[in-house]
Amino acid sequence: MFSFSDTGYPNIMGVLNITPDSFYKNSRFKNKLEAVVKAKDMINDGAVILDIGGESSRPGSEPVNSEEELNRILPIIKELKKYDFFISVDTYHPQTARKCLENGVDMINDISGFRNPEMIKVAVEFKPYVVIMHMRGEPKTMQKNPFYENVCEEVYGYLLKTAERLNNKGIPDEKIIIDPGIGFGKRYIDNINLLKNIDYLTSKKYKVLVGASRKSFLNVIINETPENRLEGTLAVSDLCFRKRVDIVRVHDVGEHSRFFKVLKELTEERE
Repeated sequence: MFSFSDTGYPNIMGVLNITPDSFYKNSRFKNKLEAVVKAKDMINDGAVILDIGGESSRPGSEPVNSEEELNRILPIIKELKKYDFFISVDTYHPQTARKCLENGVDMINDISGFRNPEMIKVAVEFKPYVVIMHMRGEPKTMQKNPFYENVCEEVYGYLLKTAERLNNKGIPDEKIIIDPGIGFGKRYIDNINLLKNIDYLTSKKYKVLVGASRKSFLNVIINETPENRLEGTLAVSDLCFRKRVDIVRVHDVGEHSRFFKVLKELTEERE
């Protein structure tokens, strides 16, 4: 079984988008060569996981069917598996998940939080690592007036309930990762509250992933485009470090690796 790195800081998941319309243009790769070169660079820079997606999930994005998604990502997955990299596929399509697992993918990162019974069936059959993410609605409409009575209670409750459901169906604890879904059907204040209280999740038995890299909620604080949100992202990653989040999903792998190494040294107790 795969073992996450015990470095004393969050494991880094590098984002590899094989899409023409992801919100951060520097993470888009239109052909196999570009994507494979970038993937190798991310591994060399310190990524433990590569998260490959063939459909943009930015707010307002149009859905892509499984056939098109597979056409985009499968050739790259097949090439990267030659190097034995740990690969996650970012999909909510059961057909895509199944085909990718048949081709050696290690993890399913489902932004819809395994709401689809067919995705649960695939997970139970193959027993990969699974990321259960919380999202209200669908990417195209999720930011149209989202509302929560108590965002932490509702989001964390959903994640833990779904994790328990998968656990009861045979997915081991150590293969279940939960993600609050920063920016997915949440208002600015919802994202802030989920991050400030993330230690509630890290106190549970499942690993926790946070994906806040360059997202638009940062714009409320620093008023910058995605291209200029690295510092804001690193501030969130500092919080993740201090609250013992297990995995951060980021576009900037090298910067995060160097940041965490220094942060660890500065905060480590010495005799």
